[in-house]
Amino acid sequence: MERAIQGSRAAERARDAGAARPAGGTLTLAAAPIGRPQDASPRLAAALAEAPIVAAEDTHRLLRLASALGVRVTGRVVSYWDHVEAERVPGLLAELTAGHDVLLVTDGGMPGVSDPGYRLVAAAAQAGIRVSVLPGPSAVTAALAVSGLPSDRFCFEGFPPRGQGDRARRFAELAAEPRTLVLFESRRRLASTLAALAEAFGPGRAAVVCRELTKTHEEVRRGTLGDLAAWAQTGPLGEITIVVAGAPPPRADPAEIGPRAAADVAARERAGVPRKAAMAEVARELGVRTRDVYDAVRRHRADLPDDSQA
Repeated sequence: MERAIQGSRAAERARDAGAARPAGGTLTLAAAPIGRPQDASPRLAAALAEAPIVAAEDTHRLLRLASALGVRVTGRVVSYWDHVEAERVPGLLAELTAGHDVLLVTDGGMPGVSDPGYRLVAAAAQAGIRVSVLPGPSAVTAALAVSGLPSDRFCFEGFPPRGQGDRARRFAELAAEPRTLVLFESRRRLASTLAALAEAFGPGRAAVVCRELTKTHEEVRRGTLGDLAAWAQTGPLGEITIVVAGAPPPRADPAEIGPRAAADVAARERAGVPRKAAMAEVARELGVRTRDVYDAVRRHRADLPDDSQA
């Protein structure tokens, strides 16, 4: 009886999987180590050994990774890098439509994140092909985590424009962005990019440069954009990820906050918040000093005693 129940459940799972699975093969996006091969997951090793077709940004690096993992790639390996990405999509899409699974691997990190991949994913999704992901290392999230800068909200800007004018315009657009920024940059352009960031955001903006993450010579250098731009003149080597603090909230004009500050403080007091704490909260919300709120409230609430000064 137990065997019959298990068989029935297995059949139900098979029917459910078949009903949910689109026709054709599966495109799997596989995150590869950004440094040490030991960071590869067992799932990646198994996928490399089993995939009938592997699309790789650099076929030689792929085979070196497989060798380091003790894996023999038996499937057909296809190059899939920036300059051939568009022309490779129709052939890979035809393989997927014919029912053959395709594993997409870039040099390091996740395909499609400043690496080839999004064109094939878009084409597969449009064709109704199943797209799956094999998660793993990411320079974006690794740098964000180690930076110590706010990570509850962030945006990824990839590689900045190479041209000086285009880069300046992009940074001018981002100068008021309140979220933490993550960028990639070449070591050859690091110094000029940090100088351009310092000019657009101000030299005092906090930032972190992560160099050679997860590798033997990993370095995490923290400071202001001005300090980091000066340091970069020494010509640091390796792969670079830059994390920049978001723009501080704009400061309100103390001369214009009086009525609102008084009303907000009064509302908090009615809710049971002590007056001093209420003024501190309102000051944070408005982006002004607590003293500015105190002065504004005094002008609009004559009954505020002098001994409540924050």
